Amino acid sequence: MQNEQKPQVVVVTGASAGVGRAVAEAYGKRGAKVGLLARGQAGLEGARQAVEAAGGKAMIFQVDVSDADAVDDAAEEIERNFGPIDIWVNNAMVSVFAPLAEISAEDYRRVTEVTYLGYVYGTMTALRRMRPRDKGVIVQVGSALAYRAIPLQSAYCGAKHAIQGFTESLRSELMHDHSNVKVTMVQLPAHNTPQFDWVKTTLPKHPQPVPPIFQPEVAAEAILWAAEHTPREVKLGFPTVKAILANKIAPGLLDRYLARTNFKAQQTDRPISPDRQNNLYTAVDDDRDFGAHGDFSDRARDSSPQWWLMRNRRWLVAGASGIAAAVALAQGRKS
Repeated sequence: MQNEQKPQVVVVTGASAGVGRAVAEAYGKRGAKVGLLARGQAGLEGARQAVEAAGGKAMIFQVDVSDADAVDDAAEEIERNFGPIDIWVNNAMVSVFAPLAEISAEDYRRVTEVTYLGYVYGTMTALRRMRPRDKGVIVQVGSALAYRAIPLQSAYCGAKHAIQGFTESLRSELMHDHSNVKVTMVQLPAHNTPQFDWVKTTLPKHPQPVPPIFQPEVAAEAILWAAEHTPREVKLGFPTVKAILANKIAPGLLDRYLARTNFKAQQTDRPISPDRQNNLYTAVDDDRDFGAHGDFSDRARDSSPQWWLMRNRRWLVAGASGIAAAVALAQGRKS
């Protein structure tokens, strides 16, 4: 049935690598027309080829999402060539792995401009086009860190918390206006993406995602599902659910636990290379396509039992209810 429908027009920011790349490729498999926004030329070209090889169409835009005008210009070009945007996925991010005392004011501002304001500008751009049509979906790619921050990532965690607050405010405004434009947020656990090869850091050892780690295709599946079903929020993976619940129940205890464990948990045993580059201000994938996956595939999971249970909960409840009814009927006959 999907192939008989009009192809969706989708915009993905941060589309050159990691979760954004996996999302773009997944939409390509659906035959979508995908606008790809990112800074790295080689990564963008690789994403375009992957989308088109999967059966979709793609346009690439070498754009920094902290530039609101550039984002809006890209959207204008996408609609001129592909038609009205149906789905906008905000995903672009940068970060700094370091204690607050070792982060400059300039670096903190940069993380905020990309990781938070990039979502704001993308959302504004999408709404300018979706609200007059009274249709469309905006997906905010979030994180468990939107609820429970961890040490060494204060700038990134602050941005994710800000996105959460921004999205809640916007959702209420759309409801007040009786708008049919939908906004949904997908909170992710740790994923095996290339960001750990290029994130700026002052740590002595190579950064890593906090285990357990998932492949970016797991996130892509949840993001596409959220865009289709538009729930208020999706919490992907048991680690995300546990982090959010633990923070509600015992935040102080979690503070102390993270203080003891998360400095080490975010570093491998490998020392930082002296010639390491970072992508905080300039893309490092201009000459190399990093793709969706990082260096941790040997430890990354390609599925989530929690996600399967969440997607199938209605069927599971119906099945359990049917079994219970059958058991009650059998017991009634015996009596």
